[in-house]
Formats: sequence, structure tokens, C-alpha cells
Amino acid sequence: MNILLLGSGGREHALAWKLAQSKQCDQLFIAPGNAGTALCGKNVAIKATDFDAVKKFVLEQTIGLVVVGPEEPLVKGIVDFFRKDEALKEVVIIGPSQYGAQLEGSKAFAKKFMEKYNIPTAAYKEFDKNTYAEGIAYLQQHPLPIVLKADGLAAGKGVLICQSNLEAVAEFELMLQQNKFGDAGNKVVVEAFLDGIELSVFILTDGKEYVVLPEAKDYKRIGEKDSGLNTGGMGAVSPVPFADEVFMKKVEDRVIRPTVEGLNAENIDYKGFVFIGLIKVGEEPMVIEYNCRMGDPETEVVMPRLKTDLVDLLLATDSGKLGTIKVEQDSRSACTVMAVSGGYPGNYEKGFVISGLDQELPADSLIFHAGTGLSASDEVVTSGGRVLCVTSFGNNIPAAVSKSRSVLNNIDFEGMYYRRDIGYEFE
Repeated sequence: MNILLLGSGGREHALAWKLAQSKQCDQLFIAPGNAGTALCGKNVAIKATDFDAVKKFVLEQTIGLVVVGPEEPLVKGIVDFFRKDEALKEVVIIGPSQYGAQLEGSKAFAKKFMEKYNIPTAAYKEFDKNTYAEGIAYLQQHPLPIVLKADGLAAGKGVLICQSNLEAVAEFELMLQQNKFGDAGNKVVVEAFLDGIELSVFILTDGKEYVVLPEAKDYKRIGEKDSGLNTGGMGAVSPVPFADEVFMKKVEDRVIRPTVEGLNAENIDYKGFVFIGLIKVGEEPMVIEYNCRMGDPETEVVMPRLKTDLVDLLLATDSGKLGTIKVEQDSRSACTVMAVSGGYPGNYEKGFVISGLDQELPADSLIFHAGTGLSASDEVVTSGGRVLCVTSFGNNIPAAVSKSRSVLNNIDFEGMYYRRDIGYEFE
């Protein structure tokens, strides 16, 4: 069948790489894609949120499967758009309905869902402009640190950890009164701070059944030993050493199963990925957030470790046959290290030529493009803050990290930076 993948980042390159391997994939198109996805299929100049252009292309190319990479089209209702269109409704599309996408699109919706289905998470309260004064009073007496979350999508920047009550009040005012995060901050969720170590768990669900994919741990801070500003992710490892069988049984019993049962009980149309952001507090899993798609850069270690045919899994999700498929995982460790533009996550320049992409790679290393494009002379150039990452396998995390660093040592572009300590706590 012909497949269309929407998106343009490292997650999409990893998904494209995996989709292209399927025996069921005849032609793979990526919209809009990047210089790396062009190596897996054909890039098409369509924005993932231009639903009419997507429809036209799907019909012209007889697309049988649409995979939605990023969250924005899902939160804006692309699945509903397909379901309601007579010409599109038979096309398989992977992702939740607009209502279901609120698990990511609205922090308040997600917290209410967790509360209703007894899914462990931090205590919280929500406030808007109408309850602003009540919110100020609440923050002035709240134990420290205090977590503030913009309710809507804020490009990964809408979560603040405040170390003083004064800071929390000031940020709360900026969000609700000064539109710091635009419409995303029209409602603010205030949470108790959870102290522990984080990991990401991924499932594919049809809203009734589910399969668990390889878990991962990502590294958000720009600086080594998790210092400095938050980014979209500087690297990831999988499997996660502390997520042993006992812990993952707790995750499945207390988080995954109640989540899927909740989707079913609410009659939510949800055929796609659920990314569960967890924190291990003591020995107990607690949910920080849900995302309605795969993570980035976690996908870049999850997809290489997934041995099962991804298209088979996606089609089983659509047809309600997930229970018939057993997910197989590579037992080796995988690590991805992200190379970013100089100045990221602040201001950075684009358009620098990338060298070293043509190096002979070890058999167990892969390069995934994130923010790349082609120049007028067909050279691969930087086009984003996170530019590319190298994923490698090893018998343990330090070995996998070492291989990824060796490949990155031969790649260069002006201002290139990467963390050399991804997976440092597992050495």
C-alpha cells in the first residue's frame, strides 16, 4: 500500500525509516519531511496542518495509510476531518480524535482524566482569569518548588518549575495577564513538584486493547549533567535500566491499563500512540503528562529497538486486532545523541552545510535528520535548532553512547554542539 507520513523532524525520520522496511509498504511519502526522510521515501511540500492539501494528495496517490507524526494536526482535528469526509473515511489514519488529543492539548483535561480513573499523578489545581486572585493566594502558601503548566500547546515551553513563591506569582501573572504563552496560557495548572527520575513509556492502542513499545529516557537540558535550559531533547536511551519487570508491572497495572480503560469508558475514538511521561518517585510510577503521539528524540531509539513490522501494528490498531500481535524488541541497548545549532535553545542561525554525512557507518549506527534541508546546490544544510542525531546499539548504554559519539566526531557544521554525557547516570 501507499503510505503518507506527516511531519518533518527526527521522530518522522525514524518512523519513515521503520515504515519503509515493511513488506506492506509500496510507496512512502513524507509531508513535508527533511533531507533525511528523502532517503526513505519521497518528500512532498505539504504542511501537516493543511488538511485540504493533505486530502488532495491522499486521493491523487491512492494513499491507504496516513501516519500523523506531530501533535498539532491531531489537536486541530485531522482524524475527525478524515472520519467525516466521504472520500477519506475508508483511509486508515493513525491518531486520536480531536477530543482524545486533548490528553496532550489540554493539561487540565488530562489531569481530570487521571483523577477520574485513579491514575497516580501530582496533586493540582487549575486557574484562569476569572479565578486569578484565588490563584495568587494559593501560590503564596504553596510548598516549594511549584510547577506551573500552560493548559494548551506551547511548543514544549509551557512548563515552569518555580523555586520561590514570589517567582511563581510573577510567572502566573505573566501567563494569565500578559499572555506569555498566548492562548495556551489562558488556563494554568498548578502542580505539586514530584522528586524522582523520569522515563517515557509508549503504547499503541485502539481504545480498547493495547501493546507496549520499548520504553526510553530522554535528556531535556542543554548542558551536561542535566544543567542549563530545557530543550526539545538532547538525546535518549532505551531500555531504561531502572524500569525492571517489577516496576513495569506497576506501570501497566496502575497507569497503562486504567488509561486505556478510561478511553474506552469515555467512548473516545483513539487509534494511535499514547506517550506517557512518567516519574519514578521512590519505587512508584506517577504520571507527569500524556502526549498523543510518539516522543522526540525517544522515537529515534524506540523504532530501532522495535523488531515487529510497524505497518502490521498500525493496521492491527485500525482493525481492532492488536491482541493478535506480539511485540518483539531488540535486547541490546540503544542511545541517540542529538547535535544542535549553536545558540540553541535560544537564537540560532540556519543554512550551514553539514559535512560527514557520507561517512561509512558501523553496522549498528544510524543517522536521523531532525532540522535539515537541501540548499540550491543540493547540499544538506541546517534548518532547525535540533539538527540531527546518531543512534547506536551496544551491549550496554555506555557502549552505545560511545559509538554514537564516534560517529558524531566525524560530522560537522558551524556552531555544532552535542552533549557527551547522555546516559551518564547508567555508567
